[in-house]
Amino acid sequence: MKQAKTGAAAPSLPVDEILSGDCIEVMRSLPEGSVDLVFADPPYNLQLQGELHRPDASRVDAVTNDWDRFDSFAAYDAFTRAWLAEARRVLKPDGALWVIGSYHNIFRVGAAVQDLGYWIQNDVIWAKTNPMPNFRGTRLTNAHETLIWASRSQKGRPTFNYEALKELNEGTQMRSDWSMPICTGHERLKDAGGAKAHPTQKPEALLHRVLVATTNPGDVVLDPFFGTGTTGAVARKLGRSFVGIEREAEYRAVAEKRLAKVRPYEGAAIEVSRGKRAAPRVPFGTLVERGMLSPGEELVSLNGRHRAKIRADGTLTVKGVAGSIHKVGAELLGAPSCNGWTYWHFKRDGAKVPIDALREQIRAEMRPS
Repeated sequence: MKQAKTGAAAPSLPVDEILSGDCIEVMRSLPEGSVDLVFADPPYNLQLQGELHRPDASRVDAVTNDWDRFDSFAAYDAFTRAWLAEARRVLKPDGALWVIGSYHNIFRVGAAVQDLGYWIQNDVIWAKTNPMPNFRGTRLTNAHETLIWASRSQKGRPTFNYEALKELNEGTQMRSDWSMPICTGHERLKDAGGAKAHPTQKPEALLHRVLVATTNPGDVVLDPFFGTGTTGAVARKLGRSFVGIEREAEYRAVAEKRLAKVRPYEGAAIEVSRGKRAAPRVPFGTLVERGMLSPGEELVSLNGRHRAKIRADGTLTVKGVAGSIHKVGAELLGAPSCNGWTYWHFKRDGAKVPIDALREQIRAEMRPS
């Protein structure tokens, strides 16, 4: 671990390290616009009054640590705005923030997020499949937490691997309610005495989904409330770098030990599915320029009813209509739009082949080896 310098800006970003100190002061030492994503699990300000007990009088291992205590809502709000402002400063223009909380704090955090210029993309409900019951029987069981996903600004274009999340969800568009268990069993880290090493350790499954969804291999993820290192552990496995900040020495020690055991997944294992919108743009005219299709050659529509001739500039002409593969297809269909790449086909060796096959051939050549 490293003690971060405060004051003057750091000359470079200390990646894959746990920095000790107050998160606001440490973030002030980091270069502006240097990280791709911030994942924050800040103090929830639970406002517990004394110890919590079960009906059998046994004590509940709840969050009673000093780091979760604030003198007032005003003090918590000032703290929240300060760390959010520094997090926004260190984010790249297209960077994004994830912050998680409970009903105790998330609404106050959400207001601060918007006030500081972030742009909320989604809120996500983490529905806990095994929540802690309400032992006093005076309220509903708190069975969920809320995550806010926000871009650095309204103009930002944060990473969103839509197709990857769809594949994670068996081919169905991912929803904003995520059901998964809280951290228990073998994943729950323990101290030397067998007690929880951290009272609010998050499950790796939650971070896996967040990082697969909104980062790419090689990206840098900052966690200003690093705790026992869940963000760092998942980032390392998935080929991302991390910067962790943690002021509590006992948590840093647990995180260092944990991270030393993590081994990254190899090569292609960290790649994810990507939609065609993320693929390089290839104009139809490129196929003509490269001789894959020739001026004067005929294309046939998907249903075989229409035939169009290719012109030297990559447009089509048929029945007095001329224009792009999309415009001509829409005109023939009497529709407002048409995907010309799948509508038009060419003939090779007697077979009808979609022109999209040629586009994919060019895209394959454009990908790094």
